[in-house]
Amino acid sequence: MALTGPREGPAVASMAALARIADELAERWRVVSTAIGAEVIVDGPALLGERAAFAGLTRQGSVSVGGAARFERASDGWVVLNLPRAGDVAALPALLGESFDPGDWVAVRERLATRSAEELVAQAGLLGLAVARPSERKPATAPTQLLGHGANRPALVSDRPLVVDLSSLWAGPLAGSLLARAGARVIKVEGTDRPDGARQGPKGFFDLLNGGKEAVTVDFNDPSDGFLRRLVEAADLVIEGSRPRVMDRLGIDPQWLAEQHGTSWLSITGHGRKDDPLRVGFGDDAAVAGGLWWEHDEAVGFVADAVADPLSGVVAAIAGAEALLADRAQVVDVALAGVAAWACANMESLAPRDWPDEAMVAAPRVRRSHQAAEPQGASSVTIRREFGVG
Repeated sequence: MALTGPREGPAVASMAALARIADELAERWRVVSTAIGAEVIVDGPALLGERAAFAGLTRQGSVSVGGAARFERASDGWVVLNLPRAGDVAALPALLGESFDPGDWVAVRERLATRSAEELVAQAGLLGLAVARPSERKPATAPTQLLGHGANRPALVSDRPLVVDLSSLWAGPLAGSLLARAGARVIKVEGTDRPDGARQGPKGFFDLLNGGKEAVTVDFNDPSDGFLRRLVEAADLVIEGSRPRVMDRLGIDPQWLAEQHGTSWLSITGHGRKDDPLRVGFGDDAAVAGGLWWEHDEAVGFVADAVADPLSGVVAAIAGAEALLADRAQVVDVALAGVAAWACANMESLAPRDWPDEAMVAAPRVRRSHQAAEPQGASSVTIRREFGVG
């Protein structure tokens, strides 16, 4: 937990029970991965700091490890603003309903202090910004929600199940990479003009999450291209991380696919396909919304690095494997904030393991990929030909 705490001084070990949660998820994954093909062993606690290890990042207290999210004061308490994308900072005047220089954080803070956290979250939802209130999510009894069943089908319809990975960044690609290591065939789909944003980050980290996948591109603006539909109809499992309206626009209905083609569907979003489908959320703000944050002597801060992402990635891998083993297709909802709320609720009942103090604040460490990720679209021609879409 070396990434948890103020910028200066010692790390905060009060959230160390989260390492137990990650450890137990890793063990659950080991068991279920064996059932679908090959035993996959991962170091659960180490997963929480992998991106920081590759990028050489460290804790920054009330600013996230990655630098895009920050705690700020609203009129009635703390609020987290996560602004990782081009244009997010420029949208701050719209969020606050005033014209001012969004690069002037003194001006931003003055205006934030006049708005309630609830008001800011509501307005951010309309603008597609990631804003959250600490611990706003109710404690969760399970890390996922089952939204529906599909047609009966034999478990593991092929010796090497086909997984179509439409996700990007961290949680979804991590789930896909774990399933690939367990023996699944994973096809990574990116937009022709919108590659996975993680390609711009540390190459070693991108390779770790995407090595072993076949990379294809799709023009999501071309309704006449039937390639994506052919892929998802043939898939045993789809991993997807967009808001539902994206699939609606493409005419793809997860429940219909489950019922008509036996395709299981994993939806991984910030706040849930069911609970808050239009709201944007990323790993740092979603973790805080779920209760994973710390407060001490009037200081506040983030737990690890975008911690809802790696936790949700392992949860999604487990849910995906269980869907492949089930005798009916499933539509499963994985909300980053919901996984954080579940982890937070379970941490309260766990005492930290008898690890030495230095292990509780161990520095992030790198897990190397066995192979490089394919360039964007490298397998498009071959796989289009395979699925009869020229």
